[in-house]
Amino acid sequence: MPTVETRAEPLSIGEVAERTGLSVHALRFYEREGLLVGLVQRTAGGRRRYTTADVDWLLICVKLRESGMPLADLKRFAELVRHGPGNEAERLQLLDAHQQRVEAQIQALEECRSVIAWKVGVYAEHLARGEAGGLWDPTVTNVPGQHT
Repeated sequence: MPTVETRAEPLSIGEVAERTGLSVHALRFYEREGLLVGLVQRTAGGRRRYTTADVDWLLICVKLRESGMPLADLKRFAELVRHGPGNEAERLQLLDAHQQRVEAQIQALEECRSVIAWKVGVYAEHLARGEAGGLWDPTVTNVPGQHT
């Protein structure tokens, strides 16, 4: 998921925020928490200057976090990447475990979607007939054949 642009000029924190969708506050947090794989360069005035490689890494981090990767796992992954070659098996183990969690979440969401689609069908059918009879009514209990 690398960026197409190969701009050699450093990027400001605002430009990186715009490209990654992270807030300036979040970028500072990522740096403070050790989630970046390289040191963020600074100008003589102390302003952060990022590279396109930083942006590429942050885009991966964003997707890992959006998909529910725990912060501790993301920190560990960043640490392993920072250390360079030789720990690829551990990186793979972290990513594989996360992929399995995401697959389980997708399965659970598909089951939810199935129930919701069924309920939409029930309500659409009743409305098409112009009646609400047979739909669940919390004021009536133990009605045989009542649908929710």
